[in-house]
Amino acid sequence: METTTISALHLYEALELRAEYNVRMATIKDCISGGETRRGRASLWQDDKNKSRPSPDFDGVREKEALRGLEFKQRKLNSAIQKANFETQIEFDGQKINLLEALELRKGMKTQTDELKTQAVDAAYQTVIYKEGRDIVEAGPVSYAEARRELESAHVAFRELNRKLRRASFETIVTYQDEC
Repeated sequence: METTTISALHLYEALELRAEYNVRMATIKDCISGGETRRGRASLWQDDKNKSRPSPDFDGVREKEALRGLEFKQRKLNSAIQKANFETQIEFDGQKINLLEALELRKGMKTQTDELKTQAVDAAYQTVIYKEGRDIVEAGPVSYAEARRELESAHVAFRELNRKLRRASFETIVTYQDEC
């Protein structure tokens, strides 16, 4: 008989629980597919003569049921996390945005920071071409000082957004039905 309990977790706890569910499901999947998974891995002790079989206390049917239960719980938890992310607002750069938007913004800012890092590294050196007995120096499109300034500004903005997201994860409550 299944019972339903209402669970209330902080967002960071819900994210940790989701990660735990992922690990537990991956372990069960590996155990269920045991033979194929083990044969696919390079192993010093395994050869053509050695085969594997389930341990006497391993019940594949029971493990598949456990897996289905965890998948169901994860779907419920994911829905609750998405709902909380949509409903929770933070202020960033003078605008109110929900956590979903903030997470997408953070992803874009990370990409931008990576691009600016590459630009700064490229700006740190000039290309010198030796031609007809003299050096021809080609400077990059952006000066090193300007590239570093833009990179530092992007790092500060990324850090500010990340801190606001983290703070929200400690303040936001995720409510979901945990089917036991």
